[in-house]
Amino acid sequence: MAVLISTARRYTAIVLVAAAASGGCAGQNQTPPAASATTAPAARAENPSGSAQPQTPPAPGGVGIVVVVNGDPITNLDIEHRTRFLQLATNRTPTRREVIDELIDERLKLQLAKRLDFSSFNLDNEVENAVNNMARRRNMTQQQFAQDLAARGVPISTLKSRLKAELIWNHAVRGRYAASLQLNDSQVLKELELRQKNDPGGYDYTLRPILFVVTRGSPSAAYDGRRREAEGLRNRFRNCEEGLPIAQALSGVVVRPQVVRSSADLPPQLREILERTEVGRLTPPETTPEGISTYALCSKKPSSKENTVGRREVREEIYSKQFQASAKKFIEELRRQAYIQYK
Repeated sequence: MAVLISTARRYTAIVLVAAAASGGCAGQNQTPPAASATTAPAARAENPSGSAQPQTPPAPGGVGIVVVVNGDPITNLDIEHRTRFLQLATNRTPTRREVIDELIDERLKLQLAKRLDFSSFNLDNEVENAVNNMARRRNMTQQQFAQDLAARGVPISTLKSRLKAELIWNHAVRGRYAASLQLNDSQVLKELELRQKNDPGGYDYTLRPILFVVTRGSPSAAYDGRRREAEGLRNRFRNCEEGLPIAQALSGVVVRPQVVRSSADLPPQLREILERTEVGRLTPPETTPEGISTYALCSKKPSSKENTVGRREVREEIYSKQFQASAKKFIEELRRQAYIQYK
């Protein structure tokens, strides 16, 4: 339930347990910077035809430079680190060709930051926030998270580079193809009709987060004790008018301002939790890095027709397909214009 209250970020799809698609993440949120419609072609090394796939890369050996992408080198060590990262992320060993292709694409994406206007985005700060969120989800500090990755043969810089490249890529693709990525209700309704899909509707939930604070680094017994307190409050909690003052009076308990979340914004498992929770009661307690959290469900009302689960799912699926098609076209163009030289 902790994610229920967190605002969705562009990088949440890029997690260690699931590799992000090479075409980029398809989230649609704030307006991105406008990307240039054209790019001056660069010289091509052994690729004068403009093909997106240069010659076969050389076999591994040493730690020297393997490929140069518009002056940016890719080394055998880069390939080794990325291979280990992808092994962790996908539970399969990628081919050397796959790893080199991903690194070439990543270099091209990172280079866009020098060509486009990203002045309104603090990319490094967003990357740090993403890594901190990943660490917190594993009940670790960023330093512990970095050490855990390093023990698996993956330096934290490998993860940060990938995150930054995908952030840049999302902004760039949405900026370049903004017009074609705009969806209207008629497209969504037509797709729903074609699928003969029943839209179950949804609810808007008014929630009050309640946190039983546990000092970071405390033993498991401290969490167990606070969980028992949370369960005790849950048993006594009958409505928000009477229950919230009781929670506020408890020692080491923080009752946060209300938030409103729609069924369409929630993952299926979280929708199920709220659907099973009666109005005026608390959700099951959950352990978080800050302590034990639960949520008071103070009210729920049917969502508007434009914000139902079925429409949201279809809208996101259509957008994702259009985004991936645009991203594929863009990366192929960048490769044709790039100076890619194998050593």
